[in-house]
Amino acid sequence: MSNWYDTPLYYDIIFDEDSQKEAAFLETLNAQHGADPTAKILRILEPACGSGRLIAALAQRGHHISGFDLNSHMLDYAHQRLQKQNLSAPLWQDRLEDFTLPTTTPPFDLAHCLVSTFKYILDDLGPTSHLHHVANALRPGGLYILGFHLTDYSDQKPQHERWVAEREGIHVICNTHTWPADRSTRQEKLRNRLRITRDGQTTHQETHWQFRTYDLPQVKALLKSAPQFELVTCHDFNYNATAPLKLNHTTFDLVLVLRKKPNPNLIPTPSNSPPFPDSIV
Repeated sequence: MSNWYDTPLYYDIIFDEDSQKEAAFLETLNAQHGADPTAKILRILEPACGSGRLIAALAQRGHHISGFDLNSHMLDYAHQRLQKQNLSAPLWQDRLEDFTLPTTTPPFDLAHCLVSTFKYILDDLGPTSHLHHVANALRPGGLYILGFHLTDYSDQKPQHERWVAEREGIHVICNTHTWPADRSTRQEKLRNRLRITRDGQTTHQETHWQFRTYDLPQVKALLKSAPQFELVTCHDFNYNATAPLKLNHTTFDLVLVLRKKPNPNLIPTPSNSPPFPDSIV
């Protein structure tokens, strides 16, 4: 059985549906909170760009896009997608924790990493290192839009999600199973099963992996470790930029809108700079 990241077409069929909605969401957030709200063409970085669905969607809108991913199959698919659409974008293979930008890369206006990809960083130091690298890649006032699911450690029931999608006669059913999180290790086990029907033949794929887990206090601790950023607002996975999210114990789908502080020499200490503004908590 193949790893679903090694067969980008099927992964893309499942997740491409919301690409234009997500692209519009990112544009609106920049207009609301970015360093240059009037800018029509943005420089955008996508860590863990996967199959390139958002790379292409944003490039179609005229933005200058760069991205990286750890999986070479995903990058090959992303390159092919851009070529078919007569689009171009610098893409390279790299890790979330310690990525390196190509030389002479100007600062970005916005970076984004949605759909919980950030949770692949399993160790204690990697998440903070990732935020520091993203901050270094952004211009002062630039935004980092970071989305991931939060964990309810008291919920010991397995979770299940199911998606069904079709493209050009290829039918894909995606089932993802998540086991209860282990609070002591801050990890949860996941399994994905794909059922692919193509040219009258049905095949199956199964992938296992682990995510790092976060509850709300752990998110607050994470943001304290990256004082280059201020938290501007939050949203959920509906990607409605006009509906900010009020965080509480029932919040589990979280999109953070982080803004790089204009002058890093004036960053307040964590003790007098709460990571969550009063308007958000």
